[in-house]
Amino acid sequence: MDRDRTRHREQVEKLISCRTLHGSESLCKLLHYLADHALERSGTSPKEYQIATEVFGRPKDFDPHLDSTVRVQAGRLRAKLAEYYASEGAEDQILIDIPRGTYALAFHDRPQGGARNLAASPQESFREASRGGQNPRNWLVAAIILSVILSVAFTIATDRFLTHRTVAAGVEPESADMPTALRVFWRGFLTNPQEPWVIFSNAAFVGRPTSGMRYYNSARDRQTHTLDHYTGVGEVLAVHALDNVFGELHQQLRVKRGSLFSLDDAKNNDLIFVGSPSENLALLEIPSTKDFVFREISSGPRAGEVEIVNLHPESGEPKSYLATPSNEPLTEDYSVVALVKGLNPSRSELILAGTTTIGTQAAVEYVCQQDSLGELLLRLSVSTSGELKPFEAVIHVKVARGVPVGTELVALHKKPL
Repeated sequence: MDRDRTRHREQVEKLISCRTLHGSESLCKLLHYLADHALERSGTSPKEYQIATEVFGRPKDFDPHLDSTVRVQAGRLRAKLAEYYASEGAEDQILIDIPRGTYALAFHDRPQGGARNLAASPQESFREASRGGQNPRNWLVAAIILSVILSVAFTIATDRFLTHRTVAAGVEPESADMPTALRVFWRGFLTNPQEPWVIFSNAAFVGRPTSGMRYYNSARDRQTHTLDHYTGVGEVLAVHALDNVFGELHQQLRVKRGSLFSLDDAKNNDLIFVGSPSENLALLEIPSTKDFVFREISSGPRAGEVEIVNLHPESGEPKSYLATPSNEPLTEDYSVVALVKGLNPSRSELILAGTTTIGTQAAVEYVCQQDSLGELLLRLSVSTSGELKPFEAVIHVKVARGVPVGTELVALHKKPL
């Protein structure tokens, strides 16, 4: 029993230091608390009131009917655990989850030989483990992981509704548990009565997945049927990262694909664009970046690839930024992170885009993590009580096996109001 407790404690510490939970201070606090409770008081579940007051510093008159903080955070921790075990924790021998309907952390030993199947994806693992002849323990563990994935969407939708009701009732939700850099950076997107819109890239393609697809070209594809229901893996993960942050800020988001974007959206809402103008064509219709712009290379060995052009290079800055050539494995990319005034000057646009879908993912993660945001705010000279002013920046992204593993701020231009 003592050996199991030690192994379980080590697994918790491994999770808290993992990349999936990096920057999620409030989720790490929650995981630590639930783990302590599970290991010290096995068989019991902490109450929502206990978690709210002891983990998130809510006052003694905390009312779970008016403040959904605990439910929101528990739902997000479930999602992070599922994400971890589907990626960097695919070989871990101890699985941790939070069964729905309780806040009691559960520990499970991974069956022998089960790591490879579970690493592929929770859904695929479930199908594999459900086939005849599989170990019943294999099926149980896969079912646990799958149930976490399926419950996340319901949890988020329910808690967002409760949060909306909280605001309508005149009770201002707190975000004091959020890292300071996140609260300062996103403050401007929390003050308008309408929730911000996330517009993700949704370029038109011609062809078929089975025979090959390419971007629609108006000069030669006018009579060709187009496909406008595809987006990149980076955009998908980017929207998930934004949803996590805004959930912790107790703010709703609306998500819309670029092909359905209208100028009315630009006039009435704060906007977060995910993806470059080469794929997020909506950016071509409204105010965008003035210093760092995306352009397709028209000639030479890299014709057809996209670069970021520096229209007004400052001292020591290059005139353009290029990712790894498209005929080589992607190891580096460049991304733009920019805050500009919208078509309606009272509204803001945040542009988060790489020259590839992986660069776009990195740009969004850059503004969703405390460490990188802290560096950006320091370079912008923004205090904790200050206002974030328009800026344009370029980040260098290191990529390994299709995953952004590091970013560096390489250019920053402050813009006039």
